[in-house]
Amino acid sequence: MNISFFKYQGTGNDFVMIDNRAKTFPKEKTDIFSQICDRHFGIGADGIILIEDDENYDFEMIYYNADGSQTFCGNGARCAVAFAKTLNMIEDKTNFIAVDGEHFASIKDSIVSLQMIDVNDIKVNENSVFAYTGTQHHVELVDNLDDYPVFNEGRKIRYSYENPGSNVNFVQQIDNQTFRVRTYEKGVEDETLACGTGVTAVAIAMHKINRTKSNIISLPVEGGNLEVTFTEEKGIYKNVFLKGPAKFVFEGSINI
Repeated sequence: MNISFFKYQGTGNDFVMIDNRAKTFPKEKTDIFSQICDRHFGIGADGIILIEDDENYDFEMIYYNADGSQTFCGNGARCAVAFAKTLNMIEDKTNFIAVDGEHFASIKDSIVSLQMIDVNDIKVNENSVFAYTGTQHHVELVDNLDDYPVFNEGRKIRYSYENPGSNVNFVQQIDNQTFRVRTYEKGVEDETLACGTGVTAVAIAMHKINRTKSNIISLPVEGGNLEVTFTEEKGIYKNVFLKGPAKFVFEGSINI
């Protein structure tokens, strides 16, 4: 079966995008996801995104990690918005549906601002913070992010949580509203160049533990820069927006 695809990336978080409005992609063949995402024998990506029609929204975004597990992905959603614009499904604004609920987004000059879900599931522990931002995230401050063993420590922490585990974000504070982030992602089972739900969790966690009083947070990641803004009311974080670039890389077809 020959499948057409488009490759997109958001601050180095890369995705295979497939227009599945005709419902031809064989989702039931779970080994296909790892085959396509393999960086040596496939296209290479952190995940696969299917765009489908929805009767109540502009489109539905369906996201799969490289291991075939289904979740929500912030950078993937921003790339999905850029892809939907290329498909002429939207113009400059959109309301779409994903596994964690509905989202609003706007796009201008390859910069996508994505509204995330409200966040109230925040657990402050002795040396870390856990937050649900569309998927599970562990946030931990470290002193020297350049030399930190992100893969080894991230993998250990990821599996210390009950199924389905947690993504793990290691954070170094740069100033009172800037936090550098490196993330180990479950499903990918490796460090990625960026994680949208991850930096969202970091921004909220840093505000929650009073590392910042700002509600506009700059988040340098390995693949570029992201920004998270929010309002906070009685411990609930609302109007949460993830902002950054989402860019087309190349297109092609693959026989699966």
